[in-house]
Amino acid sequence: MELGQTKQRIDELHFYLYQRALHPELFRIHQVKHVEQRRYHAEIWVVGLAHVVSVHSGRNCLTELIADECEMLPKIGLATSFRFRGERDYAHSFDSGMKYILSTQVERMTPNLFPSSHRDLLQYGKGRGLFQSFGEWESEGLEPFSFIDYEAREREFHIHAYHVFPEEMTLLRTQSIFEIAPRR
Repeated sequence: MELGQTKQRIDELHFYLYQRALHPELFRIHQVKHVEQRRYHAEIWVVGLAHVVSVHSGRNCLTELIADECEMLPKIGLATSFRFRGERDYAHSFDSGMKYILSTQVERMTPNLFPSSHRDLLQYGKGRGLFQSFGEWESEGLEPFSFIDYEAREREFHIHAYHVFPEEMTLLRTQSIFEIAPRR
């Protein structure tokens, strides 16, 4: 079974950080973006209300995965994993010289606030980065969606991801930075 093919819930999502690439056959990929820089290349996959980001520099690779917990995910190369709750910051420096920094927030909103936040982020997201809505999971006239924006710098790759869950009136925000090792 591919990850990202059935209706997802915020309480079932986990964060995973790998020191390796993941095989695309593990996922139902809705959108792909390739980014080429002189010192690295990156790939972003939208996989339902979740995502995969892999950054390759030389022989090194870091992969950020947000997905449902799944027995099919590899254990080899897993640097860390955790369930999303509230706010959380995480940073890791690897022996390869690459660094990874993450900030996450699960924002549960009131019925009065959620529709306007949904509308504002929907309008903003449709004009930038990768945007994918899931009308088949619509709730109260609001479609769940994933919006991933990115910035490629010479030695850093920045990701701003928003996964919106109308049925739960919840927004998952993640901001991550992949820092490329300096030349030796």
